[in-house]
Amino acid sequence: MSEAVKTYEGWYAYHDFRKIDWTRWKSLSPEKRDEAIRELVEVLREFASVEESRGGSFGQYAVLGHKADLLFIHFRPTLEALNEVKWRFDKTAFADVTSAPTSFISVVELSAYTVPPGTDPMSDPAFRERLQPSMPKAKYVCFYPMNKRRNLSDNWYMLPMEERRKMMKSHGMIGRSYAGKVRQIVTGSIGLDDWEWGVSLFADDPLHFKKIVTEMRFDEVSARFGEFGPFYIGARLTEEGLVSLLKEQVKG
Repeated sequence: MSEAVKTYEGWYAYHDFRKIDWTRWKSLSPEKRDEAIRELVEVLREFASVEESRGGSFGQYAVLGHKADLLFIHFRPTLEALNEVKWRFDKTAFADVTSAPTSFISVVELSAYTVPPGTDPMSDPAFRERLQPSMPKAKYVCFYPMNKRRNLSDNWYMLPMEERRKMMKSHGMIGRSYAGKVRQIVTGSIGLDDWEWGVSLFADDPLHFKKIVTEMRFDEVSARFGEFGPFYIGARLTEEGLVSLLKEQVKG
């Protein structure tokens, strides 16, 4: 039996995708819409306030394409805290005019492939920041889930530890070449969701998403063992931007 890799876990993550029923939203009276917007803004401010006490992090994005309209990303210390976030949002009037085409539950993860032996990640400020990350303030986010292939000829989980470590080191070098351009947060979801990992990329130039993913596809880890789910791309939303989006859609 191949040796399982040791992992280090940080904050839990909830990627909450929302699709807006614009017909229902526009059917509300102006007073009801304004009330729903005020309540939504208040709730989203609560979500963002955890960053002040380092009790988590939060980001909101407008999703491009047909798959969703909004993406709320939450980092929290426990699953219970994420559940509170879920129910807090679901009880709002705005939630009544949305549906959830998908969501993703996972936990921020570092593996022993990238952590030097004998290192305690939580005692090292750099590693602790990676396990308890603040949401990057980049303009764009790209999210996708992925698995490692388990075919008879290419089964990642049957490879020796050292072979896996060597390939992951080469894979990581590609990511490091985009330092300052792309911030990557990998979350583990084995036993928590339908995929094995979620990858969140943050950048001010969305073309960097295309370039880094393309390069990684040519690396052996992805070429032989990578299985990818749907990709989602979003633009960061300020509070003012979200309010404007909801009001402009009604005017249109």
